[in-house]
Amino acid sequence: MSGREPVLIANGQGFWGDSILGPVRLVREGPLHYLTLDYLAEVTMSILQKLRSRSPDAGYATDFVRMLERILPTCKAKGIKVIANAAGVNPSACRAAVIAVVKKLGITGLKIATVEGDDILARLPELIAGGEELRNMDSGKPLAPRLADVQSANVYIGARSLADALAEGADIVIAGRVTDPSLVVAPMMHEFGWAWDDWDKLASATIAGHIVECGAQCTGGNFTRWREVPDMARIGYPIVEAYQDGSFVITKHPNTGGLVTVETVASQLLYEMGDPKRYLTPDVVADFTTIQLEPAGKDRVRVSGIRGTPATPTYKVSIAVLDGWKATGQLTIAGPEAVAKAELCAKIVWERLKLDGVGFERDEQMVELVGTNVCHAGIAAAPSEPAEVVLRLGVRSTDRAKVDRFGMEIAPLVTSGPPGVTGFAGGRPQATEVIGFWPALLKKEMVTTRVAMEEVR
Repeated sequence: MSGREPVLIANGQGFWGDSILGPVRLVREGPLHYLTLDYLAEVTMSILQKLRSRSPDAGYATDFVRMLERILPTCKAKGIKVIANAAGVNPSACRAAVIAVVKKLGITGLKIATVEGDDILARLPELIAGGEELRNMDSGKPLAPRLADVQSANVYIGARSLADALAEGADIVIAGRVTDPSLVVAPMMHEFGWAWDDWDKLASATIAGHIVECGAQCTGGNFTRWREVPDMARIGYPIVEAYQDGSFVITKHPNTGGLVTVETVASQLLYEMGDPKRYLTPDVVADFTTIQLEPAGKDRVRVSGIRGTPATPTYKVSIAVLDGWKATGQLTIAGPEAVAKAELCAKIVWERLKLDGVGFERDEQMVELVGTNVCHAGIAAAPSEPAEVVLRLGVRSTDRAKVDRFGMEIAPLVTSGPPGVTGFAGGRPQATEVIGFWPALLKKEMVTTRVAMEEVR
């Protein structure tokens, strides 16, 4: 417990691939105590697990390490601590890479911690043998029959181990599959010394994390009234200005682009929303219907009144399973009657495949004519006759050979289809794995997390 107030916590990455300028500008353009960075999504875990299987030094978000090289000198000078879920499925390798960067920069006195225990892939056989069925939350089916197809399995752990690392003096905390809000919950719990059964405070910290977890999406990014958002090229990434009583203000650095209003914050609150009265996390169940939003000045929104109840006895587990093969190809078709010609091209592909004994069921086919209202079909009127369209064709099957055969029938349309087929890009479509999401629940007592720490002297 530091006693300082407010505590300034920013989020500079909403996903792996977000602008590197987010964290760079956050540490340079104003005061900050903590910088959080969210890199992981469900499919990312299976990709990282596959990379690790090929190399023992892979399996983490490499962009995180490169970005740290740009910001660490400033973080050291300003005393900014970094918390990220960049460890993926290989925390020790990520920590080693970060330590190498710290040494390269000649910075000393930094403590780098990793939080481990969320990766349960190797434990699945023992867990299933012990009675944990890990039933799919959507279908109710047990995991055992699909065990050979599993690519990754990670528990969504909470903020406590992150807070433990901060309590041990960590300057950089790197975790695997923690929940997105946990990156913000941990520093608030650490700074204010709140009890882990103070459900209202935990719920407040969780909602603070939820608001900023997608980066600039609460400061004007992806905002419906986008014309009102100034200087989007220099959009400011969000900052939580947190207070001891559990209230907080969402803001951004002065003189940056974007905007923070009740509307931009409320829009983000609806992101990935299920039951608003029971937003489930490993730490608490938050009641979003108790949130009070009010303007608190230019680009400042005060959030208060939040209530929470005890957490559930289970963790959610994100399991990725191999679920077949897919391929997608596209052509640009221009000139008069572009839509009719694109529809004919699609028909030609399916019929030629049948001629060669390769058939796809209707639900294994995808046909999209980009430019004819495929994104919002049935909502907005399609243009009467676009000058060109992009034909996207795709297939999905458990038979890889069939999927590869499909990829051979796109390019021939340039010379053996209707006129106006002017663009074929990306090469011949190849079969790629379809990764299915298998959500499940696991009793909390089956999971043990741990903190590993190393100091660069």
